[in-house]
Amino acid sequence: MSDNNNMSRRKFLRYTASMAAMAGISSVLPTYAFAGFDNREVLTPKGPDNVIDLTIGKMPHKIDGKQGEAIGINGTVPGPLIRLQEGEDVMLRVTNELEDTTSIHWHGILLPFQMDGVPGVSFDGIAPGETFEYQYPVRQHGTYWYHSHSGLQEQLGHYGPMIIDPADKDPVEYDREYPIVLSDWTFEDPHDVLDNVISLDAYYNYQQRTLGEFFGDIKENGFGDTVKDYLSFGKMRMKATDLLDITGATYTYLMNGLGPNSNWNALFKKGEKVRLRFINASAGTTAFDVRIPGLEMTVVAADGQNVEPVPIEEFRIGIAETYDVIVEPKEEKPYTIFAESLDRSGYARGTLAPREGMSAQVPDLRPRPKRDMKDMGMMMQMGDMEGDNMENMDHGAMNHGDMDHSDMQMPAMKETPVKHGPDTHGIGAAAIAQNQFNRLDEPGIGLGNDGRKVLVYNDLKSLRPNKDKRDVQREVELHLTGNMKRYMWSFDGEQFHEVDGPIEFTHNERLRLTLVNDTMMEHPIHLHGMWMELENGNGQYNPRQHTLLVQPAQRISALITPRDKGRWAFHCHILYHMERGMFRVVQVADEDGSIYGQDYS
Repeated sequence: MSDNNNMSRRKFLRYTASMAAMAGISSVLPTYAFAGFDNREVLTPKGPDNVIDLTIGKMPHKIDGKQGEAIGINGTVPGPLIRLQEGEDVMLRVTNELEDTTSIHWHGILLPFQMDGVPGVSFDGIAPGETFEYQYPVRQHGTYWYHSHSGLQEQLGHYGPMIIDPADKDPVEYDREYPIVLSDWTFEDPHDVLDNVISLDAYYNYQQRTLGEFFGDIKENGFGDTVKDYLSFGKMRMKATDLLDITGATYTYLMNGLGPNSNWNALFKKGEKVRLRFINASAGTTAFDVRIPGLEMTVVAADGQNVEPVPIEEFRIGIAETYDVIVEPKEEKPYTIFAESLDRSGYARGTLAPREGMSAQVPDLRPRPKRDMKDMGMMMQMGDMEGDNMENMDHGAMNHGDMDHSDMQMPAMKETPVKHGPDTHGIGAAAIAQNQFNRLDEPGIGLGNDGRKVLVYNDLKSLRPNKDKRDVQREVELHLTGNMKRYMWSFDGEQFHEVDGPIEFTHNERLRLTLVNDTMMEHPIHLHGMWMELENGNGQYNPRQHTLLVQPAQRISALITPRDKGRWAFHCHILYHMERGMFRVVQVADEDGSIYGQDYS
């Protein structure tokens, strides 16, 4: 065939994107976004070097009939499903056709730090027109994902799913499977979205408390307690409705790249075991509450790691978390897969169905929940507060260190909460949680009050024991801090540009990382390059996590053995929080300071 008749792969991707726009289809979608998805239609390594080629570029993107522009990978949004095999070495060759530097981070994957994909930390990024070769051994299995770590590109569709098959027999039995990528999409420029919340913290919050709600609270709680509740939030310059920074006011919530009106379909045959691999690839602040009315779900994996099966009816999935569930439809009828945003401002949905094009009833959005005094770190009941105490409180920094709690009735708790120390963390922290709670047995705000069995972190128990049985040698405590009015986010009150150097971990030490959330918002905290063994009471069977969703006023701890040396990102996975300072670098080095040479044991 002559050169004139050859079409380069790069030109082909541009051509297909243009044709999609001309045809007016919803978007160029990955194969798993179509009913009857065939698991063979995925990207797998090819050739003697086990290579996968990926190309990143702009493309048209239409959601529920509205046109926008996205960043696609191989011409699709989300990116294609990548399928790898545990025990193999792979090369992922990434070409950048954007006008800006880009990157891909392999979320939750253990690899040499130079391959981790974080510009300015582990490599320089991929310049326009350049190709970067990611090469690493595949040392794990499970459900993971990949995404940009450059600017706000992730908000524009730069993400995709990854499944790694185990080297040995999979302990989970199933007949068919589907990746379910949840995300949030805005037709606004993400930089404008960030500017909007910087200028006005409640810019996208249309669900403020109303006069009617005030009178409803009086009817339920009494006039005195209601007034004290409203006054306490007002004097602390906070709102009980501060749930998500960015909401359905600008977001359309997607399931495998499709809006709610497009009704993504997953097919099944009656009696089959169907494995649904949920990935929260949201960029904004969206945590989803997931349920399938009429079907029980059994959780079999969390963050790619197998856990003892947990039967549930609903689970909350924070940004960057993954959960695998098994469902067994006993009837030949459609079931709605319903993913409701935490603040109830919108939802993503699809249908598990025996035939293509079917749909089931879509549940109504539940009432918007409200923050309470515990979310502020106050261990009290409103009815026990004296008016004078309320007036004399120092609300400026919400530092309750001088408060007298002796005359307040404490709610029943499984353990005594930890008091906050004297450090108020400065201007970067508009508030501190005077009392820090465990909360591992709590499903989260707005859940657990309707009789459904909801997954909690205490339910997660690893299917196999963790290898490192040593006692803790060192402890590191970090506070999640923020100033919503200034839209500043940080660790220990310091934004990333203010810190002098990295957090130092010693290679192969055994340490305990404790996180304290001094804000009134959930933060999904992600540590690159190593597992966090969540201390939830299961000892050697504590679950291994790459991301922890930390509730307001929560104190949470995990055990870590840093086996791979290098410079690793550590951050809140809310893209806008990371951009505004909630980011640090963890450096794993020998005692002599060397960060080179990996331990793959």
